[in-house]
Amino acid sequence: MQEQKIEFYQGPAGGWGALRSVTRALRAQSIALKGARTLLSANQPDGFDCPGCAWPDRNHASTFEFCENGAKAVAAEATARRAGPELFAQHTVRQLAEQSDFWLEDQGRLTHPMAYDAASDKYVPIGWDDAFALIARHLQALPDPNQAIFYTSGRASNEAAFLYQLFVREYGTNNFPDCSNMCHEPSGSGMRPQIGVGKGTVTLEDFEHADAIFIFGQNPGTNHPRMLGELRAAHRRGAKIVSFNPLRERGLERFADPQDKLEMATLGSTPISTLYFQLRVGGDFALVKGMMKHLVECEDAGQATLDHAFIAEHSVGFEALAADLRAESWALLVRESGLSEAQIRAAAEVYRQAERAIVCWGMGITQHVDSVATIQMLVNLLMLRGNIGRPGAGACPVRGHSNVQGDRTMGIWEKPPAELLDRLRDVFGFEPPRQPGWDTVESIRAMRDGRGKVFFALGGNFAAATPDTHETWKALRRCDLTVHVTTKLNRSHVVHGREALILPCLGRTEVDRQAGGLQGVTVEDSMSMVHMSVGINAPASEHLLSEPAIVARLAAATLGARSRTPWLALIEDYGRIRDRIEAVFDDFKDFNRRVAVPGGFRLPNPAARRDWATPSGKAVFFTHAVPQDTPSHRARARRGDTVVFTLLSTRSHDQYNTTIYGHDDRYRGVFGQRRVVFIHAEDIRALGLQDGDWVDIHTVWHDGQERRADRFKLVAYDIPRGNLAAYYPETNPLVPLESVARDAGTPASKSIPVVLLPHAAGPL
Repeated sequence: MQEQKIEFYQGPAGGWGALRSVTRALRAQSIALKGARTLLSANQPDGFDCPGCAWPDRNHASTFEFCENGAKAVAAEATARRAGPELFAQHTVRQLAEQSDFWLEDQGRLTHPMAYDAASDKYVPIGWDDAFALIARHLQALPDPNQAIFYTSGRASNEAAFLYQLFVREYGTNNFPDCSNMCHEPSGSGMRPQIGVGKGTVTLEDFEHADAIFIFGQNPGTNHPRMLGELRAAHRRGAKIVSFNPLRERGLERFADPQDKLEMATLGSTPISTLYFQLRVGGDFALVKGMMKHLVECEDAGQATLDHAFIAEHSVGFEALAADLRAESWALLVRESGLSEAQIRAAAEVYRQAERAIVCWGMGITQHVDSVATIQMLVNLLMLRGNIGRPGAGACPVRGHSNVQGDRTMGIWEKPPAELLDRLRDVFGFEPPRQPGWDTVESIRAMRDGRGKVFFALGGNFAAATPDTHETWKALRRCDLTVHVTTKLNRSHVVHGREALILPCLGRTEVDRQAGGLQGVTVEDSMSMVHMSVGINAPASEHLLSEPAIVARLAAATLGARSRTPWLALIEDYGRIRDRIEAVFDDFKDFNRRVAVPGGFRLPNPAARRDWATPSGKAVFFTHAVPQDTPSHRARARRGDTVVFTLLSTRSHDQYNTTIYGHDDRYRGVFGQRRVVFIHAEDIRALGLQDGDWVDIHTVWHDGQERRADRFKLVAYDIPRGNLAAYYPETNPLVPLESVARDAGTPASKSIPVVLLPHAAGPL
C-alpha cells in the first residue's frame, strides 16, 4: 500500500515532477511504448483531441501538445488492462460497490456489453441487438416520453451529441441533464442576457496582447495545465497576472515548462502571478464590486478611467450601476470579500492601468448560489473599460471536458431555443417537443420521486459527479432501467436501476472504422474552435461500438418506421452527420470542407465583434447587491456560537472530474490518501484539535436531513480562516440538492456550510 504522508511540495508546477508523473502513469497502465507513441498524436492536426480538458490547441509547431493530466487521461484510455466478462463473473455488484472509485476504473477497458442479472447480482454479457431491443422496449412502454432522462458527458463528440439530441427530441422529450448543468451553466446564464452569447469572447491570440490577465476561482496547474504555457509567456513579456483564490495553488505561483530545455536543465521556473489575493470562499462578488467602485471613484476624482465611448455606444444600464457603486459601503465589501480595502484597490489599479485585459474564471466562480450575479459583475468590470470586442481583451470562462461546449452548441440543452426546434422540424420532418426538460438536479428529484423511469447516460459518472450523494443513489435505484455508455467501469454502474446495461464504446484515441471507411469526429474547445479528432490505436475490443453508432442503432430500434431519419446510413460516413449539422446550424456552413483544414475553424462570436444579440441590441450593465443571505450566512445565524465553516470541494492533482488516477496531490503535499480537509492552523487550535486529527464533516442545513462525510484528516494549510477545502466526490454527500445557483441550477459545491466534529473511532 502506498505510504500516506503530508509533505510540503517545494518545486514549481510542471517541470521534472510532471515528466516523472507522466512516466509513472504510462508504466502503471503497462503501455510505456504504446503510450508514448499515442501521446505524440495528442492535439495534432492528424491525431486525436485529448480526452481531458477543453483548453485550445496552439499552432502545432511542437509534437508535444499534451500536459501531465492530459497524459494521465490518455494512459487511462489506452491502458493494456481489460475489464471483460471474467471480471464480472468473479464479483457480484455488491462486491464491486465495496471497492473504491480508483479500483473500479483501474480494472481497465470494458470489452463487452453487459446486462444486470438480479438473480445472481452480477453483470452478464448481452448481444448488442438484444441490448438495443431492451432499451427500446422500456422507452416504448413509457406512457409519457418525459419519464425518460438522457444525460450527456462533455466527452461526447459533436457528431454523437447531434444524433443524440435529434433522437431524443424525435422520441419526444427535452430531458437533457448534462455536465454543463454542474459546471459552467452560470456562465451561459449570466452572459447571454448581458452580451448576447454564453461563450467566452477571447482567442489564444488575445493572450499574446493582453496587458493584464485576471484569474478568478481557477487552478490551471491541475485542471488546465496547458494554460500555464500562455500565462508563462504573458508574464515573460511583461503582462500583469492577478490571481484570486482562497488556496495557495502552485500553478498560479510558478511554472517550469517541460519543453524549455534551459529551464529544465537549471531547475528554474517562471513566476506566474504578479499579485495573488487569498479571498474568502465566495468573496469574489464583493471583491469585483470593490474593484468597480475604485474605478468609478477614480473617474469621479478626475482620473481618466472609464471607456465612455464604449459605454455610450454599446451599453445600457451604466448610470444605475455607477450610482449603486458610489453608494456601496467599503466596510461591507471588505467583510464579505475577506480582503482589505487596500488589497481591493491594488487589484483594481492593475486593471485600471492596463490598456487590454482578460478575465478568466472557473468553477470556483460558477458553483455558488450567487454565481450568475458574480459572473455578470465580472463582465461589468470588463465593460467599464471597453474590454470586450477588441484584441487582447475579453471574457474567458475556462470550460472543463474537451467538448462540453460543443455538446451545448449541438443542442444538448434542456431549455432549447425555439429557433433550434424550428430547424429540426424543417430539416427532419417531425415536431420537436417544446416543453423545457429537466436539468441535472431536477432529474435527480424526478427519479427520486418516481417521475423518472428510464435513465440513459452517454458517458460520464452520474452517481459520483452529482450532489447529495445518498439522494442521488436513491433516485437511480428507483429507475426501471439505467443505461451507461462508457469506456471503463465506474461508480454509476454499481448504483443501478431494477434493470441495467453497460454499453462499452470506442475511446477518443481509437480507430473508428465504419462502412464508409476510417472516421473522424469533431470537437469544440473553450474558445469556439472546431477541429477534427481521429484515433490511432486499435480498439480495446472487437465488440466496441462508437458513440454515434450506439445512438443511431438505438434510435432505429426505438423509433422504427415513424422516423424519416436514415439513422444507419448516417453512421456509415460521419460526413453525412456533419451535412445534417450544417443544415440545422448556419454557423457550420461548409462544415466538412472547413473542418478538413488543419486546426479547423472558429465559430462566430457576435460579442467579440461588438454585435450584441440582446433585446436592446446593446450590452447590459447589471446591478446587484452584495449577497448577505448565502447558505453560510444563514447557517451561522442558526447555529449561534457554533463555529460554522464554508467548505469548497476541489480536485486533487491525480484526478480529472470524478476520474481518480492515483492518490497523490503533489502540489498540495498530500500523498497516498484523499480523505483530508485543508484548514487554517489557527482554526485547528480554536477547535481544540491538532494537525493530523480525524474529524467528521456535517452539513448545516434547514431541512433536518443529516448530511455527513466521516473520517477526514485535518491538514494545516494556507487558506483563510473560517474556510475549508476537501476533495470530491468524497464531499458530494454534503451538498444539498436544494443548494443551487440562482437562475442556473448548478449545485453550490464550492460553498457548503459545515461543522467539524471529532471522529470518535479514530484512524482505521
